[in-house]
Amino acid sequence: MTIRLLVVDDDPLVRAGLAFMLGGAADLEIVGEGADGSEVPSLVDRLAPDVVLMDIRMPTVDGLTATEELRSRPGAPEVVVLTTFHADEQVLRALRAGAAGFVLKDTPPAEIVAAVRRVASGDPVLSPVVTRQLMTHVADPAHDRASDPRRRRALARLGELAEREREVVLAVGRGRSNAEIAATLYMSVPTVKTHVSRILAKLSLNNRVQIALLAHDAGLLDEET
Repeated sequence: MTIRLLVVDDDPLVRAGLAFMLGGAADLEIVGEGADGSEVPSLVDRLAPDVVLMDIRMPTVDGLTATEELRSRPGAPEVVVLTTFHADEQVLRALRAGAAGFVLKDTPPAEIVAAVRRVASGDPVLSPVVTRQLMTHVADPAHDRASDPRRRRALARLGELAEREREVVLAVGRGRSNAEIAATLYMSVPTVKTHVSRILAKLSLNNRVQIALLAHDAGLLDEET
């Protein structure tokens, strides 16, 4: 299967470099380029990409806003955020909006290709463990998370789940694979996959990274950080 890829970055040299690097992969097709987040809706409607490589910093509509708007649409393509930094609240905002992960602009081409392939197949490119490290790095140590409205909302959302599903959420938040969750919770791997799919559907989440974010927001991982 050929993966249709849209590249959005305000720097024409970056776009050209990415197109050159990624265009050599036999299973990737660069279907278009954009210079600003404001162009994303029309480009997606016209070109129907499977994955969007989205720069964060753009002059008119930034990549975060574009990602939020795009991922709120039914049947939206996956988004991989492009950034020159790896620990910033902006990256967390992109992940909360439904981005499947992020890659640094200086990432080796083969790794960017692998990231695009992963998200096209439905897997996030950022593990829950890395997500937790990112959240810990940007956290305000003086912030009282116990009274955080986000924590209350996260706990309320988890209240919609069955007990077994909440156990799976906690395991995903700890960065465990399906096989590890199956072994820990004494269930089969297909059953774990079914639980994960149900959790995503019930809570209107996009991927396992968002499950990990929800577990963090609810304070389920506090004893481990």
